Amino acid sequence: MALKNDHYTYRVTWSAEDGEYVGLCAEFPSLSWLADTPETALRGIRKVVEDVLNDMRKTGERIPEPIASKHYSGRFMVRVPPQVHRKLATEAAESGVSLNRLASAKLSR
Repeated sequence: MALKNDHYTYRVTWSAEDGEYVGLCAEFPSLSWLADTPETALRGIRKVVEDVLNDMRKTGERIPEPIASKHYSGRFMVRVPPQVHRKLATEAAESGVSLNRLASAKLSR
């Protein structure tokens, strides 16, 4: 049975170490599935997540909310060394933009 309303974040990548594709789920970083094809790796990791969710429900464990379902305010704080702060503030001033806009542009790359 396929996992219904599966909004978890999956990724399939090549593992040179294993010589196979590996399926991963961001919300369950300890889980993975190796397979010969990317499609099989995706099906495999989705099945593993389904099995883990079923076990979590049975034991009453907290089920992780999918990243795609979470609300994000668009704000987060980043601490940097004072010299980096000064450099960025100078770059922003020279570019005629706010430090926030400069940092946002750099993070979006």
